[in-house]
Amino acid sequence: MSEVPSTMSTTTEPPALRDALGLIKDRERVAERLLQSSAKHSFDPDTELDWDAPFEPGKWFWPPELVSLYDTPMWRRMSEEQRLLLSQHEAAALASLGIWFEIILIQLLTRHIYDKPATSAHVRYALTEIADECRHSKMFARLIAKGGAPAYPVAPLHHNLGRFFKTVSTTPGSFTATLLGEEILDWMQRLTFPDERVQPLIRGVTRIHVVEEARHVRYAREELRRQMLRAPRWEAELTRIGSGEFSRIFSQAFINPKVYTNVGLDRRAAVAQVRASGHRREVMRNGASKLTEFLDDVGVMRGVGRRLWKSSGLLA
Repeated sequence: MSEVPSTMSTTTEPPALRDALGLIKDRERVAERLLQSSAKHSFDPDTELDWDAPFEPGKWFWPPELVSLYDTPMWRRMSEEQRLLLSQHEAAALASLGIWFEIILIQLLTRHIYDKPATSAHVRYALTEIADECRHSKMFARLIAKGGAPAYPVAPLHHNLGRFFKTVSTTPGSFTATLLGEEILDWMQRLTFPDERVQPLIRGVTRIHVVEEARHVRYAREELRRQMLRAPRWEAELTRIGSGEFSRIFSQAFINPKVYTNVGLDRRAAVAQVRASGHRREVMRNGASKLTEFLDDVGVMRGVGRRLWKSSGLLA
């Protein structure tokens, strides 16, 4: 009986996946590490934060440089009191946006794991992340109620587009949208929680969110790399177009124009000045820069999708 030639492989393990960023780590190993991190660094906002402490006079609810009208002609004419009030309302609007987005994310994650083995670490981590997002949404809702400004639901058009997107999104499109919603806010919150000019409660909320969202970003990035390599051509192209359109929706929803009316400003003039603001464009592009670089590396930023991202203002 002849021997099996030495050049013939007898392994049954799937070949390693590689993309422009290098070797893609094993899905289960990534999930196990994230589960360990979750066990060590998860928070209960109800007990972790001092919800009874009053807000401190003269402190911001959002760093002034991140307030939408910062460094515009209208900003320069506003009193310090009105600027602080605008930061309070924009913090409430961002918390409202966060709740809307996280409810979409919870549904996308649930759909992703629906037909996957329930005992796998990958699914167990997804369930852990869903629990995180539930706590975050409750934390944001409590912050809005505490803050004195109203809740700011997204516009009906964006609300219904979100409903449509979460129903028809491809799996890689879902993870792209996840990163879009998480990474820009994460960049802003990393500037917020160490800023002593900002209200202590706001800093505490953003600190919790930054720590826990770091795991969510890692999970989504690793999975998106895997999905884009395995996706058939039609799904990859639909992902590019869908993510580009969602970037346009998200960038528009990032500021709720009602905040201007509620602090006594001319809404139309304020919106026009924000759109014309070079500082604001730089803030949004800086917030999205690491994400857009990553999406370019994994093949999302191509063709029509790239043009849509440029029209969103998030990509230079």
